[in-house]
Amino acid sequence: MSNPKTPSLLRVGIVVTLAGVISLSLVLLWYSPSNRCPPPAYKPDQYIQISSVESNNSLTETVEEKPILLLWVWPQDYRFDFSDCKKFYNIDNCQLTDDRSLYNNADNVIVYHRDIRWDLSNLPPSPRPGFQRWIWLHLESPTNTIKIPGLENLFNLTLSYRQDADIPVRLRLTTTKKPNEDFVIPKKDKLVCWIVSNNAASTGVGTRNGFYQELSKHIQVTLFGKAYARFLDYKDYYPTIASCKFYLAFENSVHKDYITEKINGPLVAGSVPVVLGPPRRNYENFVPGDSFIHVNDFPDAKSLADYLHQLDKDEDAYRKYFNWRKHLTPAPHLILQTQEFILAICTACDHVGRHKEYKEAHDIYDWYFS
Repeated sequence: MSNPKTPSLLRVGIVVTLAGVISLSLVLLWYSPSNRCPPPAYKPDQYIQISSVESNNSLTETVEEKPILLLWVWPQDYRFDFSDCKKFYNIDNCQLTDDRSLYNNADNVIVYHRDIRWDLSNLPPSPRPGFQRWIWLHLESPTNTIKIPGLENLFNLTLSYRQDADIPVRLRLTTTKKPNEDFVIPKKDKLVCWIVSNNAASTGVGTRNGFYQELSKHIQVTLFGKAYARFLDYKDYYPTIASCKFYLAFENSVHKDYITEKINGPLVAGSVPVVLGPPRRNYENFVPGDSFIHVNDFPDAKSLADYLHQLDKDEDAYRKYFNWRKHLTPAPHLILQTQEFILAICTACDHVGRHKEYKEAHDIYDWYFS
């Protein structure tokens, strides 16, 4: 005999089960993500990383090749290892080469002025690649510059000692905020020194030689160098200058910005340079005014000699010429003859690695002799 309550219990179970399913569905629906929810926060770094995988124009993975800088001719055949740019100046911004087979791919080509033939037959071939820039290298003063005809509108950039060159070549003093307490004025056993390697009249040395002849009548000058048959070994260059209270930093000719390593030697070694060259204000573009003595500050050579004798007896006054060393530091220049063009070529390498803008140097002589 069947139980009359069984159908009722079955119906109740079904209802309860259906109610549970409906309740669970409502709960899941209520807490599920909605299309109206805001999108995830934008992460630029994440976007770039994703894009770099999908595109060759990546901002993070594209590594641009260093520009090729071709040295067309070794200046005066003075050769050096291209790694010297990194070694001496921490410059590694370009691919330096002398391989002419790379000419069509070279971004820049250096041409040394004094090695250009009169008929221009040893210049790089034309037409040049449209992207290529030619760099005119010349470090001599206008007095010692020969005007080779036909160079107008050939070059894009000038590489020279001139401050207004496209690529100026010069060692600079560096500043330090913390005072340098390590510098000590070297001991002196000579009053005035001069190292002279060139005395050829054709190079414009008449002005400095005339001044020296008059100065030497009033003060003792110790001479070194090939010009006076007292060759100084390269390793003795800085120690010798350091042993002198004053050093004659006389340029062979007087022109704007023509201020060579002759002043840098005594600044580095710890001597006071006595300069003959462009006006004092021109020197002060590059070194402090209280770091040197200018011959133009005196009416004649005798007055200069008297002042040097006075400083020799007044140690406190002499020391003031080194106050600049507290916050400025000079860098030694390379002194081997075969190293003469390393700084210029390395400076060009640094420039072309940083600057790619187009330019033309139309009339080089009009600029250089102005």
